[in-house]
Amino acid sequence: MNSANLQLDDNGSLKHFLTIDGLKREHLVSILDVAESFLNVSDRSVKKVPALRGKVVANLFFENSTRTRTTFELAAKRLSADVLNLNISVSATAKGETLLDTLRNLEAMHVDMFVIRHADSGAAHFIAQHARPGVSVINAGDGRHAHPTQAMLDVFTIRQMKGDFTPLKVAIIGDILHSRVARSQILALNTLGVSEVRVIAPKTLLPHDARESLGVHVFHDLEEGITDADVVIMLRLQKERMDGALLASEQEYFQRFGVTQARMKLASPDAIVMHPGPLNRGVEIESEVADGPQSVILEQVSNGIAIRMAVMAMAMNPRALGGESA
Repeated sequence: MNSANLQLDDNGSLKHFLTIDGLKREHLVSILDVAESFLNVSDRSVKKVPALRGKVVANLFFENSTRTRTTFELAAKRLSADVLNLNISVSATAKGETLLDTLRNLEAMHVDMFVIRHADSGAAHFIAQHARPGVSVINAGDGRHAHPTQAMLDVFTIRQMKGDFTPLKVAIIGDILHSRVARSQILALNTLGVSEVRVIAPKTLLPHDARESLGVHVFHDLEEGITDADVVIMLRLQKERMDGALLASEQEYFQRFGVTQARMKLASPDAIVMHPGPLNRGVEIESEVADGPQSVILEQVSNGIAIRMAVMAMAMNPRALGGESA
């Protein structure tokens, strides 16, 4: 499957947003720039722009995710779309309805965009391949595969705080093996041309060929990997996706890989600390770091609305952007 061909229309504009893979630097920069233009919408007395007026957006979440679903809902409403939130786990699939049946029934209700979160890798691609012309699909996370809007809000936050990507050394710490966020982050960071992407994790939480398959520098020692890093990103332990005992204990994990104030002193003095959430205090990160002056975790949450507004507007109605988003 050629992800770029599926995601882009004949003019090279975004029609779906399924993965970072296959997109060029200019596509990512365009998303960041449009998101920048949407940032001030949250500060207005009327928090809306008309970019998707008259459109219907359906949030199809087959997995729970309060933060992602809420920010997608807010983003769609700020674009003036009508929004349907479907708890699929207790509706269609419980009745034996297939993914394709669900799609066809919602298309019959004239839904214009689907935001899909699913436990199976490739679910969003499947919907995009079978959706009728004119319908856009946004991947809100599929299995271990991709979470492209999370990656984009992360790099948006990095650009906001650091400016130029090129000189940056970025350290990603934790459960790389099970993380769709990490895969999307690494693709985005490499596409945007950062100096170095490092992954820091125990061997049991890394793909065996991480260096070659992901294009990263691999570290099994946190203090070595965090030294001189400009950006420190932690990932949560995804115990729901772990088969067997990949960790001795959470306490041992924190002793070896938890980010503490003492360890942050090894990073660059102006390093920023990030976490896609939900974070586990005392397991991945010390509270003093999560709530400290280097943390931009809450900024990531705020930026998620602007990024998701940008992706939805670009995919559904690019012509509506001229002047209306500023």
